[in-house]
Amino acid sequence: MAPQRFHEQFDQIQRSLPDVPLAMGPDDSAEFIYEKGVVLARDGEEAQVVEDAVRTHFTATEGLTADHVRRAGPRANRSGITRIRVGDPGEGGRAADHAVAGALRALRETEGRAGRRLVSRNHVVSIAVNACPGDEPVPAPRTGPANPAAAGTAYDPARAVGVLVVDTGLTHDYRSYPLLAHTEGDLQVRETDEDGVLQQYVGHGTFIAGLVAAVAPNTDVTVRGTLNDAGAILESEFGERLFDAVEDGWPDILSLSAGTSNGRVDGLLGVAAFMDELRSRHTLLVAAAGNNASAAPFWPAAYAALPEHADAVLSVGALRGDGAFGACFSNHGPWVTAYAPGERLVSAFTGFGTPVPYVYQHSTYEACRYGFSYSCTCRSPRHTGVLSEERHAAPGKPDQVMFEGLASWSGTSFATPLAAGLVAAHMTANQLTDPRAAARQLLAGNAEFAEVRGVHVPALLPPTWRPVPVGAA
Repeated sequence: MAPQRFHEQFDQIQRSLPDVPLAMGPDDSAEFIYEKGVVLARDGEEAQVVEDAVRTHFTATEGLTADHVRRAGPRANRSGITRIRVGDPGEGGRAADHAVAGALRALRETEGRAGRRLVSRNHVVSIAVNACPGDEPVPAPRTGPANPAAAGTAYDPARAVGVLVVDTGLTHDYRSYPLLAHTEGDLQVRETDEDGVLQQYVGHGTFIAGLVAAVAPNTDVTVRGTLNDAGAILESEFGERLFDAVEDGWPDILSLSAGTSNGRVDGLLGVAAFMDELRSRHTLLVAAAGNNASAAPFWPAAYAALPEHADAVLSVGALRGDGAFGACFSNHGPWVTAYAPGERLVSAFTGFGTPVPYVYQHSTYEACRYGFSYSCTCRSPRHTGVLSEERHAAPGKPDQVMFEGLASWSGTSFATPLAAGLVAAHMTANQLTDPRAAARQLLAGNAEFAEVRGVHVPALLPPTWRPVPVGAA
């Protein structure tokens, strides 16, 4: 059964996508979230094959009429994906989408003959699903140092490395942070609610941009607000929005702190066209491994393990505060290329001019939900959250804090821009123009290692990063 944290995130994402009925899968588990009653197929002949196969299956086994299966759009987009309605999204609860399960079963034999995947769920791609509840930002002293601190490299516009961050947009006051002087991009559409309280995930993209700039000051960082809507987007839209993000030109490095698992080892149908295009470009995709504490492939990061994409993708897991071991929440496995610090980093947030209140959404635990014995972000610092208390019969009062510029935050979301920054810094230091070659050199020359689930893995540690002591739980 899915843990409470996953149900809390499910509720939050459902509120952000009110017109999209959602389900969790593959059953009442915490592996992923997807659109109810809809499957994805490639445009053209394959979409017709899917429609015909599903229509035949349902008519024979479920007693449904032939017009029950129909196209739901979008069509003729660059990602080449069509949504096909296969069931009534109003039927069943969040763990009972029998129509989609039946549609997937109907295509198994056909897919086997074709030698490729023809149909997929329409997954929700998110920056936070199933993350540890301590992953919400914590106020950091405005006068205190960032972690990592700014590197000493001077900014040279003629040689600056282009880094594109696809995330939530920039907060309105981001230019108050000196390291973001050369950062451009989309502003967050709506930062606060009607009461002036900061909404969840606002500042995520700003925090990431600050980390890139700290590790690699000689960068031109652009932030796209692709995930402004509570950090979540449907797979059917995500591929198209990735193409939108690079419409003005492909960057040297694309930093992406979002994804989803899907129960498979061959990627996401909705981003297949983008990933194929990426292969023909010079861009390096640096992608977060995800915060599910799982070995299940998390996409797009897990493309790093597919031979045809390995050169173009660097997948990044998170290390705990001292850098010696993996963070309790970090995904792991052979598909993760390297690990970088991911606990209690300090970077730009919001509230530089006027302090901004934030109410916690998730409550911390008495002990690490993954069974780790160190003082992890699952349990410290302690706070009570709105979404957690909504599920209690006798709810308590959620905690509120004030942000005045900087925040401390944890997640593979933030290990990722550290790795992206290290690649960019290596390009600058060695006068390289090929980010993929720079990533290969960086990894080949790396002498740092950490232990993750009993395995020694490459640890990418920025020179200005300061280890944070971890105590026993």
